[in-house]
Amino acid sequence: MSLRRSRLLAVALTCAVATTLAGCNSETETPGAADEPGTAQSGGSSPSAEETEPAVPSVKLMSNVEKGATDVPVDTRLTLEAENGTLRTVSVTSPAGDVPGKLSGDNLTWVAGSLLEPGTTYAVTTVATRVDGSDVTKRSTFSTVDLSLDQQTYPSVAPLNGETVGVGMPVIVSFDVAVKDKANIEKHLEVTSTPKQPGAWHWISDHEVHWRPKSYWRAGTDVSVDVDINSIPAGAGIYGQEDRHVEFHVGTANVYKVNAQTHQMQVFSGGKLLRTIPITTGKPGFTTRSGVKVIIEKFRRHRMNSETIGIGKNNPEYYDLDNVEYAMRVTYSGEFIHAAPWSVGSQGYANVSHGCTGMSTANAGWLYSISKRGDVVEYTGTDRPMEFTNGYGDWNESFATYAKGSALK
Repeated sequence: MSLRRSRLLAVALTCAVATTLAGCNSETETPGAADEPGTAQSGGSSPSAEETEPAVPSVKLMSNVEKGATDVPVDTRLTLEAENGTLRTVSVTSPAGDVPGKLSGDNLTWVAGSLLEPGTTYAVTTVATRVDGSDVTKRSTFSTVDLSLDQQTYPSVAPLNGETVGVGMPVIVSFDVAVKDKANIEKHLEVTSTPKQPGAWHWISDHEVHWRPKSYWRAGTDVSVDVDINSIPAGAGIYGQEDRHVEFHVGTANVYKVNAQTHQMQVFSGGKLLRTIPITTGKPGFTTRSGVKVIIEKFRRHRMNSETIGIGKNNPEYYDLDNVEYAMRVTYSGEFIHAAPWSVGSQGYANVSHGCTGMSTANAGWLYSISKRGDVVEYTGTDRPMEFTNGYGDWNESFATYAKGSALK
């Protein structure tokens, strides 16, 4: 045998021995991130290559938000889904606290219970169980787009939480930044009551929406208002800034009936006539509006100046009255019910005011003491109608017409 053939034979034998040794000492490991344990065999003699168990597949975690993502839209509802395993626990946290969420019945998906906050970094920690029963922990972070206050609209709600109101009080939600996508916002507004009463939303403007029941509230009703608009798109790049929850109570049914022709006010409470009060309303040129009005606010004493309704100091009709007593506003334009001791001689006989409803100080004090925001004042006897948006004018349309003011069809 030549020297060259001898060397080739030696090399071949060496390769065969090396191949055999490699097969006897192999370890099966799951490829992937370091947070997933392997399945190497240990102790005793190792099985042959033909006897090695197949590798356990890695848990794959899928999400609608990429790991490390930035400028994530705030109206995103985070979802997670497991493949080759199940979700055991999911924790999503931010500097503001934990994000609520719910696992599906089969533990394959998790869905956040709320939308995201602007300019916030979230940490996601997931513990998943692989098909072999072992647990794997995965971690990631992402951050949301930052929004200025001009890109967010804050909802103010009336009545106030815990307030007791009259049977004519509408629910009013006011927005500090205009709402262009009214339908999308209205989907997240809800009024519930006990006892239940049908009602409808009506948009007054881009900044204000009202809800009223079909008929006056039933006395004793408890009402809950949910404004769940946090991070909800309001159109034109605007998002809801915060959720609001308000609860209020409807008190005694006070309905006051004013007749400008007879110069009398009938005061009904709980359906019973308590008192008939001599009054005076607006004189020619200052006619009091007829229609359904609602008490908007109350003042024990209130300054009344004619300049606020366009009557200047050079006008013979000018007035500036300090400390008008027992004043209750019923229109934004300046109609009040109040004490008018200067016109007692005309009360019950003639209309001499600038549009307000005046009565004696004693009668005004008594009426003030039993009245609350939301009490109803029904005016008749003039040819000047109450404007729908001049105060809480919600009752001056039929319910069918009112309901057409909803953005949802």
